Amino acid sequence: MKSNLISRRNLLKCLSFTPFAALCATTSGDEERRFPHLKGNIRQSVTYSHKGLRSMPVEELAKQLLEMGVWGLDLVNPNEWDKVMKAGLIVTLSRAPAVRMEDGFNHVEYHDYLQEVYDDLIPKAAKAEIKQIICFSGNRREKSDDEGIQNCITGLRRIMPTAEQHGVTLVMELLNSVGHKDYHADRTAFGAQIARGLKSENFKLLYDVYHMQMSEGRLIDTIRKNKDVIGHYHTAGAPGRKDLDENQEIYYPAVMRAIVETGFKGFVAHEFSPKKEDNLESLREAVRVCDV
Repeated sequence: MKSNLISRRNLLKCLSFTPFAALCATTSGDEERRFPHLKGNIRQSVTYSHKGLRSMPVEELAKQLLEMGVWGLDLVNPNEWDKVMKAGLIVTLSRAPAVRMEDGFNHVEYHDYLQEVYDDLIPKAAKAEIKQIICFSGNRREKSDDEGIQNCITGLRRIMPTAEQHGVTLVMELLNSVGHKDYHADRTAFGAQIARGLKSENFKLLYDVYHMQMSEGRLIDTIRKNKDVIGHYHTAGAPGRKDLDENQEIYYPAVMRAIVETGFKGFVAHEFSPKKEDNLESLREAVRVCDV
Protein backbone atom coordinates (compact mmCIF):
# COMPACT_ATOMS: atom_id res chain seq x y z
CA MET A 1 0.00 0.00 0.00
CA LYS A 2 1.40 3.40 -1.00
CA SER A 3 2.05 5.73 1.95
CA ASN A 4 0.32 9.11 2.14
CA LEU A 5 3.58 10.62 3.39
CA ILE A 6 6.09 11.55 0.70
CA SER A 7 9.74 11.08 1.54
CA ARG A 8 11.76 13.96 2.94
CA ARG A 9 14.13 13.62 -0.05
CA ASN A 10 11.28 14.10 -2.55
CA LEU A 11 9.78 16.90 -0.48
CA LEU A 12 13.07 18.79 -0.44
CA LYS A 13 13.39 18.36 -4.20
CA CYS A 14 10.08 20.14 -4.53
CA LEU A 15 11.42 22.99 -2.40
CA SER A 16 14.76 23.54 -4.06
CA PHE A 17 14.44 25.60 -7.21
CA THR A 18 15.19 29.25 -6.34
CA PRO A 19 16.11 31.25 -3.24
CA PHE A 20 12.76 32.32 -1.84
CA ALA A 21 10.62 30.44 -4.36
CA ALA A 22 11.97 27.26 -2.78
CA LEU A 23 9.61 27.83 0.13
CA CYS A 24 6.89 29.34 -2.03
CA ALA A 25 6.60 26.52 -4.55
CA THR A 26 3.20 25.24 -5.61
CA THR A 27 2.68 21.87 -4.02
CA SER A 28 2.59 18.76 -6.18
CA GLY A 29 -0.08 16.08 -6.09
CA ASP A 30 2.11 13.96 -3.80
CA GLU A 31 2.49 16.86 -1.38
CA GLU A 32 -1.26 17.43 -1.35
CA ARG A 33 -1.68 13.85 -0.14
CA ARG A 34 0.81 14.37 2.67
CA PHE A 35 -1.89 15.37 5.15
CA PRO A 36 -5.22 14.17 3.70
CA HIS A 37 -7.15 15.30 6.79
CA LEU A 38 -6.21 18.96 6.16
CA LYS A 39 -7.13 21.46 3.46
CA GLY A 40 -3.44 22.22 3.22
CA ASN A 41 -3.61 25.85 2.09
CA ILE A 42 -1.48 26.86 5.09
CA ARG A 43 1.76 24.95 5.57
CA GLN A 44 2.24 24.73 9.32
CA SER A 45 5.26 24.22 11.55
CA VAL A 46 6.04 24.79 15.22
CA THR A 47 8.93 26.41 17.05
CA TYR A 48 11.28 23.99 18.78
CA SER A 49 10.92 26.16 21.88
CA HIS A 50 7.23 25.14 22.12
CA LYS A 51 6.61 23.78 25.62
CA GLY A 52 7.47 20.13 26.03
CA LEU A 53 8.78 19.43 22.54
CA ARG A 54 12.46 19.20 23.49
CA SER A 55 11.67 16.72 26.24
CA MET A 56 10.41 14.17 23.68
CA PRO A 57 12.70 11.88 21.66
CA VAL A 58 12.87 13.54 18.26
CA GLU A 59 11.63 10.40 16.47
CA GLU A 60 8.47 10.32 18.61
CA LEU A 61 8.07 14.07 18.20
CA ALA A 62 8.28 13.76 14.42
CA LYS A 63 5.65 11.01 14.43
CA GLN A 64 3.28 13.16 16.51
CA LEU A 65 3.82 16.30 14.43
CA LEU A 66 3.43 14.60 11.08
CA GLU A 67 0.24 12.88 12.22
CA MET A 68 -1.33 16.23 13.12
CA GLY A 69 -0.18 17.92 9.90
CA VAL A 70 2.91 19.85 11.04
CA TRP A 71 5.68 19.85 8.45
CA GLY A 72 8.66 20.71 10.63
CA LEU A 73 10.35 22.80 13.27
CA ASP A 74 11.26 26.48 13.53
CA LEU A 75 14.16 28.01 15.46
CA VAL A 76 16.35 24.93 15.30
CA ASN A 77 19.99 25.33 16.33
CA PRO A 78 22.60 24.30 13.75
CA ASN A 79 23.82 21.45 15.96
CA GLU A 80 20.25 20.06 15.91
CA TRP A 81 19.62 20.28 12.16
CA ASP A 82 20.75 16.76 11.41
CA LYS A 83 18.72 14.95 14.07
CA VAL A 84 15.56 16.89 13.18
CA MET A 85 15.88 16.12 9.48
CA LYS A 86 16.81 12.48 10.01
CA ALA A 87 13.54 12.14 11.94
CA GLY A 88 11.66 13.23 8.80
CA LEU A 89 10.94 16.87 9.64
CA ILE A 90 11.91 20.03 7.75
CA VAL A 91 13.90 22.76 9.47
CA THR A 92 11.58 25.59 8.44
CA LEU A 93 13.70 28.29 10.10
CA SER A 94 17.17 28.09 11.64
CA ARG A 95 18.50 29.99 14.58
CA ALA A 96 21.78 31.87 14.41
CA PRO A 97 22.90 31.07 17.98
CA ALA A 98 25.85 33.46 17.96
CA VAL A 99 23.51 36.43 17.31
CA ARG A 100 21.64 38.39 20.00
CA MET A 101 18.37 40.06 19.04
CA GLU A 102 19.43 43.17 20.98
CA ASP A 103 22.63 43.62 18.94
CA GLY A 104 21.45 43.73 15.35
CA PHE A 105 21.97 45.38 12.01
CA ASN A 106 20.73 48.80 13.11
CA HIS A 107 24.11 49.47 14.76
CA VAL A 108 27.10 49.68 12.42
CA GLU A 109 29.50 48.53 15.12
CA TYR A 110 28.02 45.02 14.85
CA HIS A 111 28.22 44.76 11.05
CA ASP A 112 31.64 43.11 10.86
CA TYR A 113 30.69 40.51 13.45
CA LEU A 114 27.28 39.80 11.89
CA GLN A 115 28.81 39.41 8.46
CA GLU A 116 31.30 36.92 9.85
CA VAL A 117 28.53 34.91 11.54
CA TYR A 118 26.16 34.80 8.56
CA ASP A 119 28.86 34.30 5.92
CA ASP A 120 29.88 31.20 7.90
CA LEU A 121 26.35 29.93 8.63
CA ILE A 122 24.69 30.46 5.24
CA PRO A 123 26.80 27.97 3.24
CA LYS A 124 26.35 25.36 5.99
CA ALA A 125 22.57 25.88 5.89
CA ALA A 126 22.54 25.57 2.11
CA LYS A 127 24.51 22.33 2.26
CA ALA A 128 21.95 20.98 4.73
CA GLU A 129 19.10 22.13 2.42
CA ILE A 130 17.85 24.66 4.96
CA LYS A 131 16.35 27.68 3.26
CA GLN A 132 15.78 30.28 5.98
CA ILE A 133 17.79 31.79 8.86
CA ILE A 134 16.50 34.33 11.37
CA CYS A 135 18.03 37.77 11.89
CA PHE A 136 17.19 40.84 13.99
CA SER A 137 17.16 44.62 13.79
CA GLY A 138 18.64 45.08 17.25
CA ASN A 139 17.48 47.46 19.98
CA ARG A 140 16.85 51.10 19.20
CA ARG A 141 19.14 52.65 21.84
CA GLU A 142 17.91 56.15 20.92
CA LYS A 143 18.54 55.73 17.20
CA SER A 144 15.96 57.29 14.86
CA ASP A 145 13.96 55.05 12.56
CA ASP A 146 15.64 56.53 9.49
CA GLU A 147 19.13 55.85 10.85
CA GLY A 148 18.19 52.36 12.02
CA ILE A 149 16.67 51.45 8.65
CA GLN A 150 19.65 52.75 6.70
CA ASN A 151 22.10 50.97 8.99
CA CYS A 152 20.20 47.71 8.53
CA ILE A 153 20.27 48.10 4.76
CA THR A 154 23.99 48.86 4.81
CA GLY A 155 24.84 45.85 7.00
CA LEU A 156 22.56 43.37 5.26
CA ARG A 157 23.77 44.46 1.84
CA ARG A 158 27.18 43.04 2.76
CA ILE A 159 25.63 39.60 3.35
CA MET A 160 23.14 39.41 0.47
CA PRO A 161 25.71 38.19 -2.08
CA THR A 162 26.41 35.14 0.10
CA ALA A 163 22.69 34.53 0.68
CA GLU A 164 21.91 34.89 -3.02
CA GLN A 165 24.78 32.65 -4.06
CA HIS A 166 23.64 29.85 -1.74
CA GLY A 167 19.88 30.26 -2.10
CA VAL A 168 19.24 31.04 1.58
CA THR A 169 16.87 33.74 2.82
CA LEU A 170 17.46 35.86 5.93
CA VAL A 171 14.19 36.71 7.67
CA MET A 172 14.09 39.59 10.14
CA GLU A 173 11.68 39.09 13.00
CA LEU A 174 9.22 41.85 13.88
CA LEU A 175 8.72 41.99 17.67
CA ASN A 176 6.67 44.25 19.91
CA SER A 177 8.85 46.61 21.94
CA VAL A 178 6.79 46.19 25.12
CA GLY A 179 7.65 42.53 25.68
CA HIS A 180 11.04 43.08 24.00
CA LYS A 181 11.82 46.50 25.41
CA ASP A 182 13.43 48.94 22.96
CA TYR A 183 13.50 46.50 20.00
CA HIS A 184 13.66 48.61 16.86
CA ALA A 185 11.76 46.57 14.23
CA ASP A 186 8.51 46.77 16.19
CA ARG A 187 6.32 47.81 13.26
CA THR A 188 5.85 46.33 9.82
CA ALA A 189 6.68 49.60 8.05
CA PHE A 190 10.17 49.60 9.59
CA GLY A 191 10.99 46.14 8.23
CA ALA A 192 9.28 46.79 4.90
CA GLN A 193 11.49 49.79 4.24
CA ILE A 194 14.56 47.63 4.82
CA ALA A 195 13.29 44.92 2.48
CA ARG A 196 12.36 47.35 -0.28
CA GLY A 197 15.66 49.17 0.13
CA LEU A 198 17.62 45.93 -0.26
CA LYS A 199 15.59 44.73 -3.27
CA SER A 200 16.70 41.13 -2.75
CA GLU A 201 14.48 38.06 -2.73
CA ASN A 202 16.89 36.67 -0.14
CA PHE A 203 15.69 39.04 2.56
CA LYS A 204 12.15 38.85 3.95
CA LEU A 205 10.26 39.66 7.14
CA LEU A 206 9.11 37.28 9.83
CA TYR A 207 5.64 38.63 10.56
CA ASP A 208 4.75 37.49 14.08
CA VAL A 209 0.98 37.90 14.26
CA TYR A 210 1.00 38.11 18.06
CA HIS A 211 3.71 40.76 18.19
CA MET A 212 2.15 42.89 15.46
CA GLN A 213 -1.25 42.74 17.13
CA MET A 214 0.42 44.08 20.27
CA SER A 215 2.38 46.75 18.38
CA GLU A 216 0.06 48.04 15.68
CA GLY A 217 -3.07 45.95 15.04
CA ARG A 218 -4.69 46.16 11.56
CA LEU A 219 -3.33 42.69 10.85
CA ILE A 220 -5.18 41.76 7.68
CA ASP A 221 -4.73 45.11 5.96
CA THR A 222 -1.02 45.13 6.82
CA ILE A 223 -0.51 41.56 5.57
CA ARG A 224 -2.18 42.40 2.26
CA LYS A 225 -0.15 45.57 1.74
CA ASN A 226 3.17 43.90 2.56
CA LYS A 227 2.73 40.47 0.99
CA ASP A 228 5.79 41.07 -1.20
CA VAL A 229 8.17 41.37 1.76
CA ILE A 230 6.76 38.81 4.22
CA GLY A 231 8.50 35.44 4.06
CA HIS A 232 7.41 33.70 7.26
CA TYR A 233 4.75 33.89 9.98
CA HIS A 234 4.53 33.09 13.69
CA THR A 235 1.31 32.68 15.69
CA ALA A 236 0.22 33.04 19.31
CA GLY A 237 -2.86 34.28 21.11
CA ALA A 238 -2.89 37.93 22.17
CA PRO A 239 -2.54 39.06 24.85
CA GLY A 240 -0.64 36.46 26.83
CA ARG A 241 1.00 34.46 24.02
CA LYS A 242 -1.22 31.46 24.78
CA ASP A 243 -3.46 29.14 22.71
CA LEU A 244 -5.25 30.31 19.57
CA ASP A 245 -8.64 29.96 21.25
CA GLU A 246 -11.77 32.06 21.80
CA ASN A 247 -10.30 33.71 24.89
CA GLN A 248 -7.88 35.95 23.00
CA GLU A 249 -8.46 38.82 20.59
CA ILE A 250 -7.08 37.56 17.27
CA TYR A 251 -9.50 35.71 15.00
CA TYR A 252 -6.99 33.42 13.36
CA PRO A 253 -9.23 31.88 10.66
CA ALA A 254 -9.71 35.33 9.09
CA VAL A 255 -5.98 36.12 9.35
CA MET A 256 -5.10 32.77 7.73
CA ARG A 257 -7.58 33.32 4.91
CA ALA A 258 -5.98 36.70 4.24
CA ILE A 259 -2.55 35.02 4.11
CA VAL A 260 -3.84 32.42 1.65
CA GLU A 261 -5.39 35.14 -0.51
CA THR A 262 -1.99 36.82 -0.87
CA GLY A 263 -0.67 33.67 -2.56
CA PHE A 264 1.72 32.89 0.29
CA LYS A 265 3.22 29.38 0.07
CA GLY A 266 5.80 29.56 2.85
CA PHE A 267 5.37 28.41 6.44
CA VAL A 268 3.26 29.54 9.39
CA ALA A 269 4.89 28.43 12.64
CA HIS A 270 3.13 28.21 16.01
CA GLU A 271 5.00 29.88 18.86
CA PHE A 272 2.80 29.98 21.94
CA SER A 273 2.76 28.66 25.50
CA PRO A 274 -0.01 26.05 25.70
CA LYS A 275 -2.61 26.31 28.44
CA LYS A 276 -3.41 22.61 28.38
CA GLU A 277 -1.48 20.00 30.32
CA ASP A 278 -1.32 18.03 27.08
CA ASN A 279 0.59 20.67 25.11
CA LEU A 280 0.34 18.63 21.90
CA GLU A 281 -3.45 18.84 22.16
CA SER A 282 -3.14 22.64 22.16
CA LEU A 283 -0.98 22.39 19.07
CA ARG A 284 -3.50 20.10 17.34
CA GLU A 285 -6.19 22.70 17.99
CA ALA A 286 -3.97 25.45 16.57
CA VAL A 287 -3.40 23.39 13.43
CA ARG A 288 -7.17 22.94 13.08
CA VAL A 289 -7.88 26.64 13.61
CA CYS A 290 -5.33 27.69 10.98
CA ASP A 291 -6.36 25.09 8.38
CA VAL A 292 -8.51 27.30 6.17
